[in-house]
Amino acid sequence: MQLKEMMDYLGIKTNVDIEIGGIQYDSRKIKKGDFFVALSGYATDGHQYIQNAVSNGAVAVLSEKEANTTVPVFICNNTRKAIAKLAYFWYGFPDCKMRLIGVTGTNGKTTITHLIKWVLEQENNKTGLIGTINNQIGDKELPASNTTPEPLALAEIMAQMQEDGCKTVVMEVSSHALKQDRALGCHFDGAIFTNLTQDHLDFHHTFEDYLVSKIKLFTELGKGNTAGRYGVINVDDPAAGAFIEACSVPIWTYGIEKEATLQAVEYFLTPFGSKFSLLYQGQITKVQVPLTGKFNVYNALAAISALLAEGLELPVILQHLTKVPQVAGRFQKIEEGQPYMVIIDYAHTPDGLENVLRTARDLAGSAQLITVFGCGGDRDKAKRPIMGVISGRLSDYTIVTSDNPRTENPLEIIGHIQQGISSITDKYTMKPDRRCAIAAALKMAQPGDVVIIAGKGHENYQIVGKEILHFDDAEIAREILRQG
Repeated sequence: MQLKEMMDYLGIKTNVDIEIGGIQYDSRKIKKGDFFVALSGYATDGHQYIQNAVSNGAVAVLSEKEANTTVPVFICNNTRKAIAKLAYFWYGFPDCKMRLIGVTGTNGKTTITHLIKWVLEQENNKTGLIGTINNQIGDKELPASNTTPEPLALAEIMAQMQEDGCKTVVMEVSSHALKQDRALGCHFDGAIFTNLTQDHLDFHHTFEDYLVSKIKLFTELGKGNTAGRYGVINVDDPAAGAFIEACSVPIWTYGIEKEATLQAVEYFLTPFGSKFSLLYQGQITKVQVPLTGKFNVYNALAAISALLAEGLELPVILQHLTKVPQVAGRFQKIEEGQPYMVIIDYAHTPDGLENVLRTARDLAGSAQLITVFGCGGDRDKAKRPIMGVISGRLSDYTIVTSDNPRTENPLEIIGHIQQGISSITDKYTMKPDRRCAIAAALKMAQPGDVVIIAGKGHENYQIVGKEILHFDDAEIAREILRQG
């Protein structure tokens, strides 16, 4: 592609015309003939590496400030926004050739994207998925490093999806990505808001900033050609009004407690799934999904709303939802013939943990609920004692352990959790070694009990210091159960 074409697209005038081989924001990945974009990062500033990029073969640079180097340097106000736009221009706007549905919110994003993908593909609509667990092109799985990839990777994945025949893409859109404009170049057709509870305050610092970042997905819906676009909003969430106000395209609401476009007027939970009565257009329809928990009733409502907005008929949607597979690490049941339930869940926020433990509490009945959990290091510290209180209140016994301690001392993290749980109960212990914690919980369990192993879900690693070690909660639990 010619440099002048790229600059014209960004509204930067130039007579310089050079053939560009690729775009990079990492100077170490530059090859001869590439275009380097200097990003003002949160950890490092890409402007420091302009000369490195030129030495490695960059033939032009996009920067937010003047740079003394031997190649043309183009200046713009915000290189993050520029690279997000350039990425899609470079790959020929693949997102515009498919339906694109974004899901944002603190909890539920992964399950909702999987539900939508499952139903669409049962209707021969090949669907791409971009999310926390992995990226999927139909049946093909690709690794995921971030919930929402950086713009160049995101545009490249979408180009692959479009080339492979995908008609629709469902995508988890994180607050980090929205604040950093990673998804700025995407042309979303639908946006889903799940809920907003405390998380990522280490990054956003204030709840208001967290909210404003999430809302950006909905404000973008109202720009450009809005034909066929829609918003789906959980009306039960306290933040719903802000999202409704920001959304200038047709809105579908869903909920349990309040009247909505789709409302579950009653629901029943079992160890095998959820059943609820759906009120839609004045009619009651029975719904059954093999995913248990009140939170999964909400997830199902969100998915059904989006699928209806995409033009599918309600009976077709509900028929396919009865056979939807379990989502890895999302209230995932581990079955090795043991006389008690073992559940792996990604719950790593106060709201997420409370939702999971309330469901587990109902399933346990008069039996014990034993919880294993920890909190991630180098992340929001304020939520740690809150999660300790929640587990102390809802569990019969808690084993506090390590999650991904990263560069923090695991004992300090556990100490923050202990501040909360010790104010509620003395029915807890601390085992920093996560494998030992899981083993202790399984040894303690009696017939009929429920064991929750929370925090890491689908993750198959543990981050200790700067090292990434193999660790899979489901794998460890199965191994211990098989050993008896």
